[in-house]
Amino acid sequence: MTYQTITFELSDGVAVLKLNRPEVMHALNSLMRAEITDAVRSLSQEARVLVLTAEGKAFCSGQDLSDRANVATPDMERTLRDEYLPMLRAIVDCPVPVISAVNGAAAGAGANLALCADVVIATQSAYFLQAFTRIGLVPDAGGTYFLPRSMGMAKTMGAALFAEPVTAQQASDWGMIWEAVPDESFETHWKARAAHLATGPSLAYGEIKKIVRATWNNDMEEQLALEGKSQGACGVSRDFKEGVMAFLEKRPAHFEGR
Repeated sequence: MTYQTITFELSDGVAVLKLNRPEVMHALNSLMRAEITDAVRSLSQEARVLVLTAEGKAFCSGQDLSDRANVATPDMERTLRDEYLPMLRAIVDCPVPVISAVNGAAAGAGANLALCADVVIATQSAYFLQAFTRIGLVPDAGGTYFLPRSMGMAKTMGAALFAEPVTAQQASDWGMIWEAVPDESFETHWKARAAHLATGPSLAYGEIKKIVRATWNNDMEEQLALEGKSQGACGVSRDFKEGVMAFLEKRPAHFEGR
């Protein structure tokens, strides 16, 4: 499928979705949100990992304010409910691991789009900015959900209230993202990370996504029961049998796809 605001490629099990509005630092308008949602929901069975990244030197500057400037009374609640929520839900519920490869500035809704992925890898020159209070708003696009769960209440409050940039290295140190990578090796690094996941045990990855995200709503007994159910499914899979045989035969495992 051809898109206007993003590009989408699939090769060797790695699906790469690139934001592609460089003239506005990939600001999110209605069309881009719809195209991201469609691309994620339409992943083929050949895709074993999804990478979200962007063209050029910025990741995403957040909501395209000109998209709202043309409306006399913009209904932000409706936009969040009908456009942002489906996009974020599609990414969170994606059956394969999702990597955000943050190649530059990620601000406002753009920062929180990045943070909804399973793993966030950022170039060291990147930063994350909860810019909302600069224009009299509260963090949205999942910011109040993802941030406290990744870096705790104190850091979240500071980031939201002061609207100061958080460097990629700070984000890594605080547990907000997985890792910050030198700029010169960034693309090679995230591609290697994606390739690793693309050859891994797809069933186990899908179960990990499900049970780790469920932990916030479960007590210990409920979470252990969910672990047991997922482990039971993985334990009778062909991937498990292949993993054990590969271990015993001292060779790399060859896992099947979805």
